[in-house]
Amino acid sequence: MLEKLEIQYEKAILIGLVTQQQNEDKAKEYLDELEFLAFTAGAEVTKRFLQKMEKPNPKTFIGSGKMEEVRQFVEEHEIGTAIFDDELSPAQQKNIEKILKCKIIDRTNLILDIFAQRAQTSYARTQVELAQYEYLLPRLAGMWTHLERQRGGIGMRGPGETEIETDRRIVRDRIALLKEKLKTIDKQMAVQRSNRGALVRVALVGYTNVGKSTLMNTISKSKVFAENKLFATLDTTVRKVVIGNLPFLLTDTVGFIRKLPTQLVESFKSTLDEVREADLLLHVVDISHPQFEDHINSVHQTLDEIEGRDKPILMVFNKIDNYTPETIDEDDLVTEKTKSHYTLDELKNTWMSKVNGDVVFISATEKLNMEEFRKKVYEMVREIHVQRFPYNNFLYPDFSEEM
Repeated sequence: MLEKLEIQYEKAILIGLVTQQQNEDKAKEYLDELEFLAFTAGAEVTKRFLQKMEKPNPKTFIGSGKMEEVRQFVEEHEIGTAIFDDELSPAQQKNIEKILKCKIIDRTNLILDIFAQRAQTSYARTQVELAQYEYLLPRLAGMWTHLERQRGGIGMRGPGETEIETDRRIVRDRIALLKEKLKTIDKQMAVQRSNRGALVRVALVGYTNVGKSTLMNTISKSKVFAENKLFATLDTTVRKVVIGNLPFLLTDTVGFIRKLPTQLVESFKSTLDEVREADLLLHVVDISHPQFEDHINSVHQTLDEIEGRDKPILMVFNKIDNYTPETIDEDDLVTEKTKSHYTLDELKNTWMSKVNGDVVFISATEKLNMEEFRKKVYEMVREIHVQRFPYNNFLYPDFSEEM
């Protein structure tokens, strides 16, 4: 009889800051997301540390008193990994490692690690490797701890410098090679896109873990990998979908996230060509998430960066089966009603129903309100199709009950 394998999670702690630009609620929310990222990467979070500071300490990110508190906890509980919510400078990382004597990871490094785990195709792996090398390059000197005992003077110059410079040259050469490899793959993918014909292209975009892949599976009857973890989908998937008698191409893309590492934005811009070249975007939002409005803004920001905002967009508010509005005590005269207290019907009458004029509320897992979703997608695809092929629009009548 086979023994059941137990997954071994690394014991980790999270460290974040409350600053002038980031209040306590926002900092806690980012740590919630960081914990989910850590879980996705294979870590078990033991404790969180949060400190109020005007700005990060340039040497150790957090203050000396808080750092000593963290050091004692790491030592007493045998913590293997400390994860910081913001990107650390090479100097900060080196200084913190000396004090805590454990593995130090920042948010950028954590996301890169998850991407490396999730990359399935050669294209995705190449993109992730490029981002990792670009992150690694300025940190090479800090990794040469075995040279610290060397001091300057006669006979002591050269070896360390030469080895580090050799490694830097190797990394730079590797970066150049990966960029050339991506250019070649980009050309191949551009040919593939041109070979798809003149079908209308629709792309699913949205924050990570909002249900894009589940929605893709529901409407295309395909089996795209979907999981309740961040960045479950990394590779772009394209499927031909027919609603009524109208065919179009549907693309599932990588999810976005706040504080997305610049290296990844650069590396994955080529993947997001699918978004740039799409005729219609389906912006999927997890309405059950307390900060879904922030998620919307993050997606809009990324779309602006890749010049993909000036397209027809259907806002798809997903997971309505998990949405429960907060309640206000009838005797509480102080609490002001906010959007978090709105019922679903009330939300439909807010600004969300007026974004680009096209909004739909669904549940992809429970298949709630999917007919209205299909109808809206059909109407928007048909409008684009009619403009592109005015001579055969009689083939695609208006959406009817028979569909």
